[in-house]
Amino acid sequence: MSDKKPSSGIEPKLIRELANILRDSGLTEIEVERGDLRVRLSGGYAPQPPQHASVVHHAPIAPAALPAPAAPAPVADARNHPGAVTSPMVGTAYLSAKPEDPPFVKVGDTVSAGQTLLVVEAMKTFNPIPATKAGKVIEILVTNEQPVEFGQPLAIIE
Repeated sequence: MSDKKPSSGIEPKLIRELANILRDSGLTEIEVERGDLRVRLSGGYAPQPPQHASVVHHAPIAPAALPAPAAPAPVADARNHPGAVTSPMVGTAYLSAKPEDPPFVKVGDTVSAGQTLLVVEAMKTFNPIPATKAGKVIEILVTNEQPVEFGQPLAIIE
């Protein structure tokens, strides 16, 4: 395969390098602009680094609001609970990948370590939040489209 720049202006070598960065870093999305050329690669919401990426030529559409149940009562001192899964960043929590999709998990579900519980959107990048251990989801402490802070408890797994 040649690394020559095709007539479309997209350099295959650049795409491969970006895909490798995406895979190796565990990021879910990466974007590069050079002049009028814009390349965005997205690997999806897999809890593990994506195996391959695809070229996307449009801005992502944020998931629309799911009918939000009343916020669950927080577990007493949830931040110090041994099964607390906390937000690694400031952003907006989404309980499903797309508005029409079911939530990633529900209270009562049994999850495995690394399984996606929800995503946090920060700077137009959707970051999967994985279960830190295997167990049963006993609380989901956020609602769909709720702003979250760094270190805020998002769910409890026992």
